[in-house]
Amino acid sequence: MTRRGEGQTRLDDAARAGWLYYVAGRTQDEIAAAMGISRQSAQRLVSLAVAEKLIKVRLDHPIAVCMELAEAVKAKYGLKRVEVVPTDPGSDSATVGVAEAGAAELERWLKQPDPLVIAMGTGRTLRAVVDQLPPMECPQHKIVSLTGNISPDGSAAYFNVIYSMADAVKAPHFPMPLPVIVSSREERDLLHRQPLVAPTIELGRRSNITFVGIGEMGARAPLLVDGFLRQDEMDELLAAGAAGEICGWIFGEDGRLLDHPVNERVASIAIPSRETAVVIGVARGRRKLQAIRAAATGGHINGLITDEDAARHLLAR
Repeated sequence: MTRRGEGQTRLDDAARAGWLYYVAGRTQDEIAAAMGISRQSAQRLVSLAVAEKLIKVRLDHPIAVCMELAEAVKAKYGLKRVEVVPTDPGSDSATVGVAEAGAAELERWLKQPDPLVIAMGTGRTLRAVVDQLPPMECPQHKIVSLTGNISPDGSAAYFNVIYSMADAVKAPHFPMPLPVIVSSREERDLLHRQPLVAPTIELGRRSNITFVGIGEMGARAPLLVDGFLRQDEMDELLAAGAAGEICGWIFGEDGRLLDHPVNERVASIAIPSRETAVVIGVARGRRKLQAIRAAATGGHINGLITDEDAARHLLAR
């Protein structure tokens, strides 16, 4: 019989303590008695369960202020669906709150019995959304990546979510075996015509529901940090008025795609038609305010999951 390591045994105990506390509603004293440990040990195990993300918390009670903001944003930008989560004043994390809300929304679509084509963008926020999904069996759906899964150095792109999502929900998945940005428009067109790529592109265009991250531009832009763009290219784009990007497609403050050579090299599938699909942007944080506004203004999304700060920014003018 294989012996469990000490670390795995402690995680097992943390999972048991977390379940007793959050699901069974037991007090720490009751957990200590049930597990034959001290109250302090029970408290540490519950904390470990949270720290190791063994426990995932969702708030089911809608907050009135957030609901009012969501309705106002939806009306102003003509969006089909908007969810606003509370802002954590002590954090500028790109995922706090919206990841949980995004996972709940994605789970609702996954639970539909009729077959769907679910398109996924990439990025840190979507990675956090997928990490919050519970294990599911969804063989009726198809999951397709809108963007490439190859980093500039040839390695697998870390924030491409399709593989981890497919593993979580046990659904057929269709990756894009391409970089996000290639060397020329001619190379992009050639790659898109390849037999292994063209069917994925066609599938992405027929998606029923799409989830995308919204990236900011500037010194901390994902496209720059992850090596898809050089600093001089970023400087040129900022000078041309770049405000944000979705799946590598870069747009200005008015939401229009920039007429710039970089956009001609983007190998991602075009964002699915908002006339036939629901396209939900998932983003929060002060650094992304301009990008979120531009994405909504330009009609790149018709759904949004964000926080109070971003919602108020969207309504400010």
